[in-house]
Amino acid sequence: MNAELENYQDQLLSIKQGAPGIVRGLSPTQFNRRPAPDRWSVAESLDHLNLTARRFLPFFDQSIDAAVVRGLTAPGPFAYPLLERLFLVAMEPPPRVRIRAPSAFIPARNRAVDEVLREFTDWQDRLGERIRRADGLDLRRARLRSPFVPWVRYSLGIGFAVILAHERRHLWQARQVRNELDRA
Repeated sequence: MNAELENYQDQLLSIKQGAPGIVRGLSPTQFNRRPAPDRWSVAESLDHLNLTARRFLPFFDQSIDAAVVRGLTAPGPFAYPLLERLFLVAMEPPPRVRIRAPSAFIPARNRAVDEVLREFTDWQDRLGERIRRADGLDLRRARLRSPFVPWVRYSLGIGFAVILAHERRHLWQARQVRNELDRA
């Protein structure tokens, strides 16, 4: 596996291992408690990531399949355009700009800890499968269509980096809520 994808797998492992620690020991009430009316609970942060993965993974599949059909292969390393790199930086925690989630990505309220965490782990495993499937592809030339804005396309490699940054962003958010609960 190329170094970039290995790095993404390492990031994914860290994300997957971090989530249980955030929810460990929380009661169902604490898990679902919003710290303020305009802020998400730990449950909502994780459920939002589940919704995002559910929506994104088919687009990764399309991108990977199209790259295979077109024979877009390269060993890397890959250099990405400036706008794509800036988009990635904007997704990293802590958030510099709050972005309102589109309605399809608004999480459910009052979810069970075990259910949300089980879904989260399953989606992380599925994302890991996509990262493995992309090995050998030209991550710069393979294009990924945005599930948010259909006319926006970016590199497959940046797509992986962005979804992982987005996950770190919302785990950071959930960790902040958890810290507030611990101090209360």
